[in-house]
Amino acid sequence: MNRFSNLPELMVAPNGARKSKKDHPNLPITISEIVEEADKCFKCGANAIHAHVRDKNESHTLDTGLYSELIKELKIKVPNLPVQITTEAVGKYSPSEQFDTVKKLLPESASVAFIEMLPDIKDYKLAKKFYEFSIDNNIQVQHILYSFEDLRLFIQAIKLKIIPSINLQVLYVLGRYDKNFQSRKEDLNPFIQEHKTIISFTEWGVCAFGEAETDCLMKSYSLGGKARVGFENNFQNADGTIADTNSDRVSEIVTLRKTIL
Repeated sequence: MNRFSNLPELMVAPNGARKSKKDHPNLPITISEIVEEADKCFKCGANAIHAHVRDKNESHTLDTGLYSELIKELKIKVPNLPVQITTEAVGKYSPSEQFDTVKKLLPESASVAFIEMLPDIKDYKLAKKFYEFSIDNNIQVQHILYSFEDLRLFIQAIKLKIIPSINLQVLYVLGRYDKNFQSRKEDLNPFIQEHKTIISFTEWGVCAFGEAETDCLMKSYSLGGKARVGFENNFQNADGTIADTNSDRVSEIVTLRKTIL
């Protein structure tokens, strides 16, 4: 049984690919820091982690050795916290390299930016193999959709049977293309309108860049979606103060979610 068979209610994304300790001194970078933060977030109510690893220069990497080490340490320290790896390209990795990462690791879950795995819907052979491989090996893929255009292409790929319509999960990313990386809860509206065409068989969640993160995640919950929170996207609490740790952000979302459900 895959622990991601149902999309987690609240996933934590503690570091991401681009930020550093210059952005926030408590951003977890090393494996030990990520594991410690994951434990705190789990105790505060996060029920999965979206994991990135960094190399010796603190740069984003898809190094399977580092990922294996992180997954091993998380299993020891926080055995009840499901782990989702990222395959994010960050301009460094090709679709085949992203596929190879998943092949080697065989994680329980992987997040995959749809537009990175399938940059040209006419050239779909590799992507089709990837999605079939994931199903055959019980790997739950969460499709990352950065824009409304991504969603329309994603639906087209389902209709063309490039993506099998089995246990589909998506993450709508709000604010990614804003020049200041700031989201608004209204950004979710076009996604939801289009999502109605696939809602019967697709679980969905939201992550949001910038100071409106909390409002966006609450709107997701109010509409039946899930949420991903953390320093990957935002450092600010709802009142504008800077959170000390990822676990602070998790605690706020957990508390506020109880008021609307």
